[in-house]
Amino acid sequence: MIVLGRIVAPYGVQGWLRLHAFGDEPLAWGQMQNLWFSADENAQAEHWRAIDLEQVKNHGDKVVIKFKDISDRDSAERFAPCFVGAPREALPKTSADEYYWSDLIGLTVVNLSDANLGKVKTLLESGANEVLVVEGPDRQRLLPFVAQIVKSVDLKRKLVVVDWEADW
Repeated sequence: MIVLGRIVAPYGVQGWLRLHAFGDEPLAWGQMQNLWFSADENAQAEHWRAIDLEQVKNHGDKVVIKFKDISDRDSAERFAPCFVGAPREALPKTSADEYYWSDLIGLTVVNLSDANLGKVKTLLESGANEVLVVEGPDRQRLLPFVAQIVKSVDLKRKLVVVDWEADW
């Protein structure tokens, strides 16, 4: 299961939920018929429950989500806090230069001189851009996930090449 975000709280009285999305384009999830939810983001796939998706939309600088069978605030409250996700095959396809966070975790990170900086442990949102948390043999590094730093991502080779010196 690919974890897409976390339900933060109910929104309004008609069953909408506020969503903290773990990605750049949560509105694309509106193309999906279902989303899955679980209280445990690390739960095995069989412990996630599918629910029919009605709508995903922006509300100011936040994202709100509506499921078909949730029509009031009381029903919505049981979903907060829960995680939302989807199986890989249900997700919208990404462009050539787009990645799901889960695709990046565990990839080896090397610099332009082919020095091994470590592996991607997780990603963080910093407001301006995502940040790769790279756990290396000598220390942890926080690398901005921007084109000036990340030169290539090769999912088949499980490799990220960055413009970042080993002693930085």
